[in-house]
Amino acid sequence: SGILAQLNSLLPPLIVAVFLFAVFLLAAVAVRWVLTKMVKGARLDRFLKEAGLSNMLADRGDVHTTPLVAGAAFWLILITGALIGLSLFNTQLTTRMVESVVFLFPRIVTAGLILLAGAWLAQFLSRSMLVWAHNESIPAPRRWAAVAKIMVMMVAVVAASEVLGFAPHVFFAAFVILASGMVLAASLAIGLGGRDAV
Repeated sequence: SGILAQLNSLLPPLIVAVFLFAVFLLAAVAVRWVLTKMVKGARLDRFLKEAGLSNMLADRGDVHTTPLVAGAAFWLILITGALIGLSLFNTQLTTRMVESVVFLFPRIVTAGLILLAGAWLAQFLSRSMLVWAHNESIPAPRRWAAVAKIMVMMVAVVAASEVLGFAPHVFFAAFVILASGMVLAASLAIGLGGRDAV
């Protein structure tokens, strides 16, 4: 009787949740189709290519904004429908799941944007360091470029972990250790290599 009582209490919200999810799925497909036909992202595609973001998002650097926007809208509508469907059960577990997703979603988006900006900045500074080191005839220019890229990405990871609240002290300590080691190694190299000049 207990199982039948649970089934009777869960069956109505389950039917409504499935129906709502199907409605949101159809809406997501329709919105994706409309955005694919209406959004023309040629200017944004050109900007991504000129800024170097296309090479980060795809191996060939051939990124189109329209499917990205349509796909993001599709999954956003679909996740919203799933969360609304879960909230209909009104249990402690489903309530916690919905609250966790709603609470973490802005943080995940922010952390993703920080990592994306950090990757773009790391790529830009790495190329700049490579060109500068090559023009100044500094030995091992690719290593200097790699060091600049690693340092920027470490800063981005530390900032993203701080936003997510995911072991920020561990990443910060690793960044401090890495930066201190690089500074010490550079100081020793410069001191030993240029001691006659000094």
